Amino acid sequence: MNEPTSLTAPPSTPAREPITCHVLDQTTGRPASSVSVSLTLLRPFGPSAPLTAVTSSDGRINQWDGEAGSSLTEIFENLAEHANGKMVWSLKFDTGSYFGEDRTLFPEVEVKFFVDAKSGHYHVPLLLGPWSYTTYRGS
Repeated sequence: MNEPTSLTAPPSTPAREPITCHVLDQTTGRPASSVSVSLTLLRPFGPSAPLTAVTSSDGRINQWDGEAGSSLTEIFENLAEHANGKMVWSLKFDTGSYFGEDRTLFPEVEVKFFVDAKSGHYHVPLLLGPWSYTTYRGS
């Protein structure tokens, strides 16, 4: 007779941050790893202390570090109740350090964008070259 087996729930994955980003290097066609990025709330109640992260080996930022343990999810939850959840955020990418100061036109790339806290997740990819860049709202 077979012994009953206990069913265990699969390990839970951490909740996805409301804002994530991805950097792709257009000169190599590969993810841009080790790019320092800051995320700052500009409106309302801003500018805030920036949240920071560094892109992973696949060029992604899925988790932000904040001062005194403040989390992006908590900020979103608190702001959803104010100003109808409408916000303006800024992502700053340290492109000068990534390419080298003499090998790029842009010391940093700043992308400002509107966010509605009630509209779910925002993913902001940056397609980056030393002389140009483009961005869009991803999924």
